[in-house]
Amino acid sequence: MTATAPSSKSACLPFAAKLTALFCLLTLSLVANPVAQQEDQALATARSLIQENKNQEAIIQLKALAASHPGTKGISHELGIAYYNQADYFEAATYLEEALHENPEDRDAAQLLGLSYYFSGKPAQAIPALEKVRLWHPDENIDAIYILGLCYVLKRNYPEALETFAHLYRLEPDSAASHLMLGRILLRQGFDPVAEQEVRKALAVSPHLPLAHFTLGEFYAYNADYPKAAQEFQEELDVNPGYAPALNHLGDAYWRLKRNEDAERVLQGSIWLDATSGEPYVILGKVLMAKKQFPQAERTLQRAIAVDSGNYTAHYLLGQLYRELGKTTAAERELKIAAHMQQLQAQNAPRIR
Repeated sequence: MTATAPSSKSACLPFAAKLTALFCLLTLSLVANPVAQQEDQALATARSLIQENKNQEAIIQLKALAASHPGTKGISHELGIAYYNQADYFEAATYLEEALHENPEDRDAAQLLGLSYYFSGKPAQAIPALEKVRLWHPDENIDAIYILGLCYVLKRNYPEALETFAHLYRLEPDSAASHLMLGRILLRQGFDPVAEQEVRKALAVSPHLPLAHFTLGEFYAYNADYPKAAQEFQEELDVNPGYAPALNHLGDAYWRLKRNEDAERVLQGSIWLDATSGEPYVILGKVLMAKKQFPQAERTLQRAIAVDSGNYTAHYLLGQLYRELGKTTAAERELKIAAHMQQLQAQNAPRIR
């Protein structure tokens, strides 16, 4: 039986179908490329606005892009950064969570998410994101790892805090230096009793460790127990005689205990060690004012300002001294300067970024 050749019409159908499919793909590609380019351009514009600190403008543009092109990758990342820059940490965390879900390797999103939760008062939620940052940057000194340690402190997980800070400062976790470091950090964070315990642990390992007694002295001074504070500062000087801040703090403790002659003696010793610091001059000024030695107090406070013109306490005390001496114009000038400095300090309080 002879096979019948296919008609020319039926032979052309597969080729025509392929041609049609190819045409459709080409059309879709031509349509998709301008859309993708438009999205990329919009994101690039938003990034530029964020870099120029025009965060609110960037947010408006990004939300418009999200409405017109839902599902565009990168919008949540940029929105999270913009809101973080505006210190709107609750909103920033929402978008940074989305960005990290979209891309688990987004390192910027992870770091800012952890910081956003920390600044929002949610240390427990900050820890997982900051742990990721530590894994990515195991040997780097970055703010996020320090904040991770603070989060452990706030959750009262002191062993993890000790390990985090020890690694950050290149110390052995069980060393005297690590316990002292944690104690000093805890003291600054207001965890006074735990701070004292950590410093005592440090002294148990190394009885002559510099700064240990100094830190205990600060602890007692914060609690207005000036006899114990003075004792600890003196013990610091016994092992660390050239440490001028210990002399300053001891002088301040003596002044509060009304031991003005002792205060003047140790403060003069501090000035001999370091004449570039304004602190001993300020405390000495208070001592001389208490002794009613006003001309000497005036010169001493003026010296404090000459060494450190931005010293709020020096200007304030000098203003009080001038008021005591009846120098009204000079008093108003100094007190006005002090008030302006206080305002600037409040405005420029540091924030980890």
